[in-house]
Amino acid sequence: QVQLVESGGGLVQAGDSLRLSCAASGLSFSTYAMGWFRQAPGKEREFVAVITWSGGSAYYADSVKGRFTISRDNAKNTVYLQIDSLKPEDTAVYYCAAKWGRVGNSYIRTNEYNYWGQGTQVTVSS
Repeated sequence: QVQLVESGGGLVQAGDSLRLSCAASGLSFSTYAMGWFRQAPGKEREFVAVITWSGGSAYYADSVKGRFTISRDNAKNTVYLQIDSLKPEDTAVYYCAAKWGRVGNSYIRTNEYNYWGQGTQVTVSS
């Protein structure tokens, strides 16, 4: 059974940093591209970042470039999302997702991903 378990969310102030983690089990982690999405109240789930299976390349939404960094440790079956200079508009539930094989050209689409975690809440106060 595949499980993706996010952690590291919380209530923080604007300008703070957080590191989210997503621990994967039940899948051959190093054969999956891993992505992060977020969903704010009343909004659709949106793409944040994705990293290739090897960790050699990463792609970001324009809204988070320069503040978010995705990384992975295949030995630990874990993907991370470092978030710096948090803003109130970053408030959302953050989800990790696994996409088998290559990142491809449609990595911003939720239906490209095979597995999803339950999410971790990030709340940024101003």
